[in-house]
Amino acid sequence: MDLVDSHTHLDFKDFDDDRDEVLKRSRQLGVRRMVVLGVYQRNWQRLWNLVQQDADLYAAFGLHPVYLDEHRAADITELGDWLARLKGHRQVCAVGEIGLDYFLEQLDRERQRALFEAQLQLAVDFQLPALLHVRRSHAATIATLKRIRLPRGGIIHAFAGSREEAREYIKLGFKLGLGGAATWPQALRMHKVIAQLPLESVVLETDSPDMAPAMYPGQRNSPAHLPDICRALAEKMAISPSMLAEASTRNACEVFNW
Repeated sequence: MDLVDSHTHLDFKDFDDDRDEVLKRSRQLGVRRMVVLGVYQRNWQRLWNLVQQDADLYAAFGLHPVYLDEHRAADITELGDWLARLKGHRQVCAVGEIGLDYFLEQLDRERQRALFEAQLQLAVDFQLPALLHVRRSHAATIATLKRIRLPRGGIIHAFAGSREEAREYIKLGFKLGLGGAATWPQALRMHKVIAQLPLESVVLETDSPDMAPAMYPGQRNSPAHLPDICRALAEKMAISPSMLAEASTRNACEVFNW
Protein backbone atom coordinates (compact mmCIF):
# COMPACT_ATOMS: atom_id res chain seq x y z
CA MET A 1 0.00 0.00 0.00
CA ASP A 2 1.08 3.55 -0.79
CA LEU A 3 -0.85 5.82 1.57
CA VAL A 4 -1.15 9.49 2.51
CA ASP A 5 -2.24 10.43 6.02
CA SER A 6 -4.12 13.63 5.21
CA HIS A 7 -4.66 14.72 8.82
CA THR A 8 -2.20 14.34 11.72
CA HIS A 9 -0.97 16.32 14.70
CA LEU A 10 2.50 14.80 14.84
CA ASP A 11 3.88 17.93 16.46
CA PHE A 12 1.85 17.27 19.62
CA LYS A 13 3.82 16.33 22.72
CA ASP A 14 2.20 12.86 22.66
CA PHE A 15 4.90 11.95 20.12
CA ASP A 16 7.90 13.61 21.76
CA ASP A 17 9.31 10.37 23.15
CA ASP A 18 9.17 8.29 19.95
CA ARG A 19 8.34 10.53 16.98
CA ASP A 20 11.20 9.21 14.84
CA GLU A 21 10.18 5.62 15.53
CA VAL A 22 6.55 6.41 14.64
CA LEU A 23 7.63 7.95 11.35
CA LYS A 24 9.92 5.02 10.53
CA ARG A 25 7.25 2.44 11.35
CA SER A 26 4.62 4.32 9.34
CA ARG A 27 6.89 4.44 6.27
CA GLN A 28 7.62 0.71 6.60
CA LEU A 29 3.86 0.11 6.45
CA GLY A 30 3.44 2.28 3.35
CA VAL A 31 2.38 5.65 4.75
CA ARG A 32 4.67 7.77 2.59
CA ARG A 33 3.43 11.31 3.16
CA MET A 34 1.70 12.97 6.11
CA VAL A 35 0.04 16.34 6.62
CA VAL A 36 0.57 18.05 9.99
CA LEU A 37 -2.06 20.65 10.89
CA GLY A 38 -1.73 23.72 13.08
CA VAL A 39 -4.41 24.47 15.65
CA TYR A 40 -3.25 27.71 17.31
CA GLN A 41 -0.61 30.35 16.77
CA ARG A 42 1.75 28.99 19.41
CA ASN A 43 2.23 25.62 17.65
CA TRP A 44 2.95 26.94 14.14
CA GLN A 45 6.69 27.33 14.66
CA ARG A 46 7.03 23.92 16.34
CA LEU A 47 5.06 22.37 13.50
CA TRP A 48 7.16 24.09 10.85
CA ASN A 49 10.41 23.03 12.53
CA LEU A 50 9.19 19.42 12.47
CA VAL A 51 8.17 19.54 8.82
CA GLN A 52 11.51 21.04 7.82
CA GLN A 53 13.28 17.95 9.15
CA ASP A 54 11.43 15.56 6.81
CA ALA A 55 10.78 16.10 3.10
CA ASP A 56 7.64 13.93 3.17
CA LEU A 57 5.88 15.91 5.90
CA TYR A 58 3.64 18.80 4.87
CA ALA A 59 2.30 21.72 6.90
CA ALA A 60 -1.09 23.35 7.17
CA PHE A 61 -1.53 26.43 9.34
CA GLY A 62 -4.77 27.43 11.01
CA LEU A 63 -6.76 28.45 14.08
CA HIS A 64 -8.94 25.60 15.34
CA PRO A 65 -12.40 26.53 16.68
CA VAL A 66 -12.04 24.38 19.81
CA TYR A 67 -9.17 26.62 20.95
CA LEU A 68 -11.25 29.75 20.43
CA ASP A 69 -10.35 31.28 23.80
CA GLU A 70 -6.63 31.03 23.01
CA HIS A 71 -6.85 32.94 19.73
CA ARG A 72 -6.09 36.67 19.68
CA ALA A 73 -7.37 39.19 17.16
CA ALA A 74 -3.82 39.57 15.86
CA ASP A 75 -3.55 35.85 15.06
CA ILE A 76 -5.42 36.23 11.76
CA THR A 77 -2.94 38.88 10.64
CA GLU A 78 -0.08 36.66 11.75
CA LEU A 79 -1.55 33.70 9.86
CA GLY A 80 -1.63 35.83 6.74
CA ASP A 81 2.00 36.80 7.37
CA TRP A 82 3.03 33.14 7.69
CA LEU A 83 1.26 32.22 4.47
CA ALA A 84 2.79 35.18 2.65
CA ARG A 85 6.29 34.42 3.92
CA LEU A 86 6.07 30.74 2.93
CA LYS A 87 4.06 31.22 -0.27
CA GLY A 88 5.07 28.68 -2.88
CA HIS A 89 7.03 26.48 -0.47
CA ARG A 90 6.50 22.86 -1.48
CA GLN A 91 5.79 21.78 2.11
CA VAL A 92 2.97 24.27 2.76
CA CYS A 93 -0.14 22.50 1.51
CA ALA A 94 -3.28 24.04 3.08
CA VAL A 95 -5.02 26.34 5.53
CA GLY A 96 -6.13 24.25 8.48
CA GLU A 97 -7.31 23.08 10.86
CA ILE A 98 -10.20 25.52 10.73
CA GLY A 99 -13.97 25.28 10.93
CA LEU A 100 -17.04 25.36 13.15
CA ASP A 101 -17.73 23.36 16.31
CA TYR A 102 -21.32 23.58 17.50
CA PHE A 103 -21.01 20.51 19.73
CA LEU A 104 -19.22 22.42 22.49
CA GLU A 105 -21.87 24.87 23.65
CA GLN A 106 -19.44 27.14 25.49
CA LEU A 107 -17.79 28.18 22.22
CA ASP A 108 -19.23 31.47 20.99
CA ARG A 109 -20.73 30.78 17.56
CA GLU A 110 -20.46 34.32 16.24
CA ARG A 111 -16.74 34.47 17.05
CA GLN A 112 -16.30 31.06 15.45
CA ARG A 113 -18.04 32.19 12.28
CA ALA A 114 -15.95 35.36 12.02
CA LEU A 115 -12.73 33.40 12.51
CA PHE A 116 -13.79 30.72 10.03
CA GLU A 117 -14.70 33.20 7.33
CA ALA A 118 -11.47 35.16 7.75
CA GLN A 119 -9.44 31.98 7.33
CA LEU A 120 -11.45 30.83 4.33
CA GLN A 121 -10.68 34.18 2.74
CA LEU A 122 -6.97 33.55 3.34
CA ALA A 123 -7.34 30.19 1.58
CA VAL A 124 -8.88 32.03 -1.36
CA ASP A 125 -6.22 34.75 -1.35
CA PHE A 126 -3.32 32.29 -1.25
CA GLN A 127 -4.94 29.71 -3.56
CA LEU A 128 -4.75 26.95 -0.97
CA PRO A 129 -7.19 24.17 -0.03
CA ALA A 130 -8.82 24.28 3.41
CA LEU A 131 -8.90 21.44 5.94
CA LEU A 132 -12.13 21.74 7.87
CA HIS A 133 -13.26 20.69 11.33
CA VAL A 134 -17.07 20.32 11.20
CA ARG A 135 -18.92 19.14 14.31
CA ARG A 136 -22.69 19.50 14.57
CA SER A 137 -22.35 22.35 12.06
CA HIS A 138 -22.82 20.92 8.58
CA ALA A 139 -25.63 23.27 7.58
CA ALA A 140 -23.73 26.38 8.68
CA THR A 141 -20.50 25.16 7.08
CA ILE A 142 -22.15 24.37 3.75
CA ALA A 143 -23.91 27.73 3.71
CA THR A 144 -20.60 29.50 4.38
CA LEU A 145 -18.79 27.56 1.66
CA LYS A 146 -21.49 28.54 -0.81
CA ARG A 147 -20.80 32.20 -0.02
CA ILE A 148 -17.03 31.96 0.10
CA ARG A 149 -16.07 29.70 -2.78
CA LEU A 150 -12.67 28.05 -2.53
CA PRO A 151 -11.04 27.50 -5.93
CA ARG A 152 -8.92 24.65 -4.50
CA GLY A 153 -11.66 23.11 -2.31
CA GLY A 154 -10.26 21.04 0.53
CA ILE A 155 -11.13 18.20 2.91
CA ILE A 156 -13.94 17.75 5.42
CA HIS A 157 -12.02 16.18 8.29
CA ALA A 158 -13.57 13.16 10.05
CA PHE A 159 -16.68 13.34 7.89
CA ALA A 160 -19.70 12.04 9.78
CA GLY A 161 -22.56 13.68 7.94
CA SER A 162 -25.40 12.36 5.84
CA ARG A 163 -25.39 11.24 2.23
CA GLU A 164 -27.05 14.53 1.29
CA GLU A 165 -24.42 16.58 3.14
CA ALA A 166 -21.70 14.55 1.44
CA ARG A 167 -23.21 15.41 -1.91
CA GLU A 168 -23.22 19.13 -1.07
CA TYR A 169 -19.56 19.10 -0.02
CA ILE A 170 -18.56 17.21 -3.16
CA LYS A 171 -20.37 19.76 -5.34
CA LEU A 172 -18.38 22.48 -3.55
CA GLY A 173 -15.11 20.77 -4.50
CA PHE A 174 -14.32 19.05 -1.21
CA LYS A 175 -13.08 15.56 -0.43
CA LEU A 176 -14.35 13.66 2.60
CA GLY A 177 -11.84 12.56 5.24
CA LEU A 178 -12.41 9.10 6.72
CA GLY A 179 -10.53 7.70 9.69
CA GLY A 180 -10.78 5.75 12.90
CA ALA A 181 -14.28 6.82 13.96
CA ALA A 182 -15.91 5.02 11.04
CA THR A 183 -14.23 1.69 11.94
CA TRP A 184 -16.18 1.25 15.17
CA PRO A 185 -19.01 -1.36 15.08
CA GLN A 186 -21.52 1.05 16.62
CA ALA A 187 -21.06 3.60 13.80
CA LEU A 188 -23.87 1.94 11.85
CA ARG A 189 -25.24 5.10 10.24
CA MET A 190 -21.78 6.07 9.07
CA HIS A 191 -21.21 2.61 7.61
CA LYS A 192 -24.28 3.07 5.41
CA VAL A 193 -23.12 6.49 4.28
CA ILE A 194 -19.53 5.55 3.42
CA ALA A 195 -20.71 2.53 1.43
CA GLN A 196 -22.39 5.02 -0.92
CA LEU A 197 -19.60 7.56 -1.24
CA PRO A 198 -17.92 7.93 -4.64
CA LEU A 199 -14.34 6.72 -4.45
CA GLU A 200 -13.08 9.86 -6.16
CA SER A 201 -14.23 11.90 -3.15
CA VAL A 202 -12.62 9.96 -0.28
CA VAL A 203 -9.30 10.54 1.51
CA LEU A 204 -7.91 8.63 4.47
CA GLU A 205 -6.64 10.15 7.71
CA THR A 206 -5.81 9.30 11.31
CA ASP A 207 -6.10 12.56 13.31
CA SER A 208 -3.17 11.21 15.32
CA PRO A 209 -2.88 11.13 18.29
CA ASP A 210 -6.69 11.23 18.54
CA MET A 211 -9.58 9.16 17.14
CA ALA A 212 -8.02 5.72 17.50
CA PRO A 213 -9.70 3.05 15.34
CA ALA A 214 -11.62 0.10 16.73
CA MET A 215 -8.66 -2.25 16.45
CA TYR A 216 -6.59 -0.05 18.79
CA PRO A 217 -9.07 0.92 21.53
CA GLY A 218 -7.81 3.37 24.12
CA GLN A 219 -4.43 3.71 22.44
CA ARG A 220 -2.65 6.72 21.04
CA ASN A 221 -3.52 6.92 17.37
CA SER A 222 -0.67 6.93 14.86
CA PRO A 223 -0.10 7.21 11.10
CA ALA A 224 1.10 3.60 11.41
CA HIS A 225 -2.55 2.65 12.01
CA LEU A 226 -3.63 3.97 8.60
CA PRO A 227 -3.24 0.65 6.73
CA ASP A 228 -5.51 -1.07 9.25
CA ILE A 229 -8.00 1.79 8.97
CA CYS A 230 -7.87 1.40 5.21
CA ARG A 231 -8.59 -2.33 5.42
CA ALA A 232 -11.49 -1.85 7.84
CA LEU A 233 -13.11 0.90 5.76
CA ALA A 234 -12.60 -1.01 2.50
CA GLU A 235 -14.60 -3.85 4.01
CA LYS A 236 -17.44 -1.44 4.86
CA MET A 237 -17.31 -0.12 1.30
CA ALA A 238 -17.23 -3.63 -0.22
CA ILE A 239 -14.02 -2.95 -2.15
CA SER A 240 -10.44 -4.16 -1.84
CA PRO A 241 -8.02 -2.33 0.47
CA SER A 242 -5.69 -1.72 -2.47
CA MET A 243 -8.50 -0.04 -4.40
CA LEU A 244 -9.30 2.27 -1.48
CA ALA A 245 -5.61 3.02 -0.87
CA GLU A 246 -5.03 3.89 -4.52
CA ALA A 247 -8.11 6.13 -4.68
CA SER A 248 -7.33 7.90 -1.42
CA THR A 249 -3.74 8.59 -2.39
CA ARG A 250 -4.78 9.84 -5.82
CA ASN A 251 -7.43 12.09 -4.26
CA ALA A 252 -5.03 13.50 -1.65
CA CYS A 253 -2.50 14.29 -4.36
CA GLU A 254 -5.24 16.10 -6.27
CA VAL A 255 -6.22 18.20 -3.25
CA PHE A 256 -2.66 19.16 -2.39
CA ASN A 257 -1.47 19.50 -5.98
CA TRP A 258 1.33 16.95 -5.51
